[in-house]
Amino acid sequence: MTVTIKKAGEAVAKQVIQSGSKAAAAKGSPSIKLTEPRAVTKEEAQNVVPSKESVKTTMMPWRGWVDRVMKDKLSEKTYKGIRDFAYFMPDGPYDVMEQMPSPATKVPISQDGEAASFREVSPGSQGFVDIPKFDLDDDPYDSAYFKTDTRRRYIDPENPHPEIEDLKLAMQDPNDPEVQDAKAKLAAGPGSSKGNGGNFPTGPSDFDPSGLRAVMSVTQAAIDEELDKHMPDHLPESVWTAKDEELIKWYKDNDLPVPIGGNWNYISKHRRVARW
Repeated sequence: MTVTIKKAGEAVAKQVIQSGSKAAAAKGSPSIKLTEPRAVTKEEAQNVVPSKESVKTTMMPWRGWVDRVMKDKLSEKTYKGIRDFAYFMPDGPYDVMEQMPSPATKVPISQDGEAASFREVSPGSQGFVDIPKFDLDDDPYDSAYFKTDTRRRYIDPENPHPEIEDLKLAMQDPNDPEVQDAKAKLAAGPGSSKGNGGNFPTGPSDFDPSGLRAVMSVTQAAIDEELDKHMPDHLPESVWTAKDEELIKWYKDNDLPVPIGGNWNYISKHRRVARW
């Protein structure tokens, strides 16, 4: 009789709690706190306060019953032998056979011995993600790489570096017809990439006057102007300059001519030692 009355009291209390939650949800209260895991209704879902941490007790208490039975019925030596044979990491910080660690499991997260459990800070209690926003004039869908590809700008032999080619032609005979033709070709620039003038197969378009938004409409003059904005302007320094005085001294001490620059050994000393 006592057990029946207790169960009835628990059922009535649960109904009162759920009724109070629904009433609070109807009033728009944002402070519904769950003391234990349970299903929530559609009305109260938007007003439930997220938990600060995961549950401490397992939701599947039947798991590990075979291990508990063997530990209770077998001797410690026999149990340890079976456990070491059957488990992959019997003394590890967590069960590697689980796809997701249990809520009470803590794993090391630093070399200082600091440990944390699964979802110690739940996603609902974390702050909002700061997503960078574009300026109003920027196009977030414009991901064209050719407008900033300065590394491969002068690889095409049909579009060489104009300043370098001009220096090459200046050192040759100006009366040579081939040199004159080369100068005229260099001044005219590449004959390709004339652009379509904004006339696409779907019809004319003027959404981008520069023509850089689409590859079909870009011109060589426009791409050169855009690449000039992204050309590197730093002066790279070789690695050997950090010990240039040491290199010069070594060549002079060995009565050898000092070369331009220093050698770079790509293979370490240990890799050059013969191994059998």
